[in-house]
Amino acid sequence: MPQLNKEAKHPVTINLNGKEVNGYAEPRMLLTDFLTHEIGITSCHVGCEHGVCGACTVLVDGNITRACLTFAVQADGCTVDTSESLADENGELSGLQKAFKKHHGLQCGYCTTGVLMSVTAYLRESPNPTEEELRTVLSGHLCRCTGYVGMVRAVMDYCENRPNK
Repeated sequence: MPQLNKEAKHPVTINLNGKEVNGYAEPRMLLTDFLTHEIGITSCHVGCEHGVCGACTVLVDGNITRACLTFAVQADGCTVDTSESLADENGELSGLQKAFKKHHGLQCGYCTTGVLMSVTAYLRESPNPTEEELRTVLSGHLCRCTGYVGMVRAVMDYCENRPNK
């Protein structure tokens, strides 16, 4: 029986931020590495490589996903959204991104992209969260700069003032 080459690259096709992209991944290549090195996405940060810090959070088929714990081949055929999907095609920031800027919900910005994706997914399910609910969502992210206060204020302000409430 022929030996399988476990290091052979597999084709991976994903719908990334609304566009179909193709690449190749070794069987154990993480989604973070695929997005960063194979596709060129810059927002999928690696902080801990253990799924604890949340910096690598993306949405896979609308679900909050730690890209550092997901193999690229697992995302084959899926829709993957990163924070690049939040701004419009002209680069205009989304209302949520503007609120983060207004309320200093980011400082170094390293965790911000993952936070934005978790909050985006949560707001789809619960468009009018309480502060306590937001703090629970944010508890899946480690931020050493903001203390989370600005993030909570930003999301609450966004929810109170967004169009089409």
